[in-house]
Amino acid sequence: MRKIFHFALNRAVITGLIVLLQIGFFILEIFRWGNYYMPIAIALRLVSIGAVAAILLHPRNPAVKLAWIVPILIFPLCGGILYLAFGHVFLPGKLRRGIEKTQGHIRNHLHQDEAVMERLCRERPEVANQSRYLLAYADTPVWDKTATVYFPDGLSFWQRLLEDLEQAQHFIFLEFFILGEGDMWNAVLDILERKARQGVEVRLIYDDVGSVFLLPKNYCETMEKKGIKCIAFNRLIPFMALILNNRDHRKIVVIDGRVGYTGGINMSDEYINHTHPYGDYWKDAGIRIEGEAVWNFTVMFLQMWNTTRYTEDDYERYRYPDVSVPEAAGYVQPYMDTPLDGELVGETAYMNLIGSAVRYLYIFTPYLVTDNEINTALKTAAKRGVDVRIVTPGVPDKKMIYWLTQSAYQNLIEAGVKIYQYTPGFLHSKCVLCDGETAVVGTINFDYRSFYHHFECGVFLYHADALEALRKDMDETFAVSERITLEWCRKKFVKTNIIGPVLKLLSPLL
Repeated sequence: MRKIFHFALNRAVITGLIVLLQIGFFILEIFRWGNYYMPIAIALRLVSIGAVAAILLHPRNPAVKLAWIVPILIFPLCGGILYLAFGHVFLPGKLRRGIEKTQGHIRNHLHQDEAVMERLCRERPEVANQSRYLLAYADTPVWDKTATVYFPDGLSFWQRLLEDLEQAQHFIFLEFFILGEGDMWNAVLDILERKARQGVEVRLIYDDVGSVFLLPKNYCETMEKKGIKCIAFNRLIPFMALILNNRDHRKIVVIDGRVGYTGGINMSDEYINHTHPYGDYWKDAGIRIEGEAVWNFTVMFLQMWNTTRYTEDDYERYRYPDVSVPEAAGYVQPYMDTPLDGELVGETAYMNLIGSAVRYLYIFTPYLVTDNEINTALKTAAKRGVDVRIVTPGVPDKKMIYWLTQSAYQNLIEAGVKIYQYTPGFLHSKCVLCDGETAVVGTINFDYRSFYHHFECGVFLYHADALEALRKDMDETFAVSERITLEWCRKKFVKTNIIGPVLKLLSPLL
C-alpha cells in the first residue's frame, strides 16, 4: 500500500496526470462535451497567463524563469496548475505566519562575537567574507572553540550519536526530513523513551511528506504518549498533495546545547546499510560539533519548532555555559537556508567556495541539477587550473533525475571538470572541500529543490579538525568511483544529449 501511495504522490506521476488532463481537454474540444469546455478552458488559460506574468515579474534566476515558461506554453491549459503546484512558495497560512513571527528570534538570540570575527579577518580575509555573508543573510555567527568530527558513513554517525544520546541530562532536540521505523530509529527511540522517563526534555520534528510512507498514521500522538514532544512539519493535506514544496529537508540533533549533528543522514535503515534499496552500499556523510557553535543549531531548531507549536519567547534557558572546547582547531559556522527570504543562501555559499578555490575543489552530491551560474562557476574554476572533481551516484534513486544529472557531464568535462560516479551504489553525501582549508558539510544538494524550495542547513568550516577526515574520505571515494569520459558521454548520446536537455526544460517539475 505504501508503494502505491509513494507512486501516486511522485512529482513525475502528478505532472503526467496533469499532462493527460491537458490532452483530455483537447478531446473535449473536439467532441464539444456540452457547454462546459469553453468557460473551463478560458479560466485555465487565464491561470496560465497569470503564472507567466508572475514568473516574469519575480526577481529570480532567468534560467529558472525559462524552465517554467516553456512547459506552461507547451501546456497552456494546465501549465498554470503545474506552476501553482510546484513553482512557488506556497505554505499554509498558519505555518507561514508562524515562520514570519519567529524569524526575529534568530536575530535576538544569535549574536556574533566580534573578537572571533576580527581574528578570522586577520587570518584569512577571504574566508571572513564568506562568514560575513552567512552572518548577514542567514543570521548565523561564526565560532571558534568548537570541536568537529566528520563521519564518512551513516553507521559511524549513528553509533556515535547513540553514545551521545545516552549522556543527555537536560534536553534532546531532533529534526529529520525522513523518519522510518527500523533498526536505526528504534535504537534511537529506545534511548529517547528512557531519557524522557528520567526527566530529560525530548523534542522531535520530522517532515510529513518525507516520512509519510515510513511511519504509521498519527505517529506524533504515539510519540507524545511516550513523553516525546513531536511535530510533523507542514502536514500533507489529502486532495492537496500537489503542494509538496517547502519541505523541512534539514537534519539536526542537539544534545544539552553541547553537542550537535547534521549531514545527509536521515533516520532510516538504508542510511546505515541495514537495507540496500539502491545498489550494494549507501554512501553518506555527517558531522558532529561540540562547543560554542552548537548554539546556532539550538536556536535554529527552536525557531522551527515555534513556527508550528509556539512554546517560548526566550531560548536562553537552552544555552548552557562552559561548552567551549579550547583545544579545538579552526572556525565553525552552522547556518540555515529558508525559501521564504528570497536569498539563495545555500547556492551562494557554494558559489563562494567555488570562486575562492585555488588548488582543488571536491564535491559530493547525489543530484547535479544546477542553473547556469553554478555550471559557469565550476567550468571557470577548472579553466583557471583548479582541480575540480564532482562525485555523483553510480546507482540512481530517481531515474529521471539521474538522466538529468548525467546530461550535465559532457559540458563540464569539456571545460576540464572531472566527473566520477560512485560505483558501489548510491551516494547521498552533500559535501564541498576547497583547498583543504574550507568546507561545507550539510543537507544541501546541488539542485533546484535544495536551492529554491526547501528548508536546509549546513556547517561552514575553516581549518577545523574534521577537514583531514573529509579529505581522506574524498580520496578513498575517488578510488572506488568510475571516472566519466567524453567517450562515455558519447556512448550515452540519447540520454545525455536528447533526453537530458528535454528534462532540463522540465526540471522544476521533477
